Amino acid sequence: MGLPYFEVDVPIRNTDQPGLSGVHVFTGQADSRSAAVRLAHEVYDAAHAAQEAGLEIPHRRPDGWGTCGYRPGWELDWPAATTGRWTNPYRWTKPSTFEL
Repeated sequence: MGLPYFEVDVPIRNTDQPGLSGVHVFTGQADSRSAAVRLAHEVYDAAHAAQEAGLEIPHRRPDGWGTCGYRPGWELDWPAATTGRWTNPYRWTKPSTFEL
């Protein structure tokens, strides 16, 4: 069995419009919470570097971590990031409050 999946939630705020804020969510496999935050930060930094260089954003890595885009003007608050095991709300073996 592989490593567990984690979800890393990073608070974000818009630097151009201070009233806009939210959460950027990353998911992937890791062996600990601290590793999950480190891996999420790595894929974010890779997306930022690609954007700055005018290259395509790298998507999913073999370990499951990746990003689908990068939004200039948004600042991530990495020290405030929270992480935990990821639970798929659509998993058929778990009762869910979601309607499909």
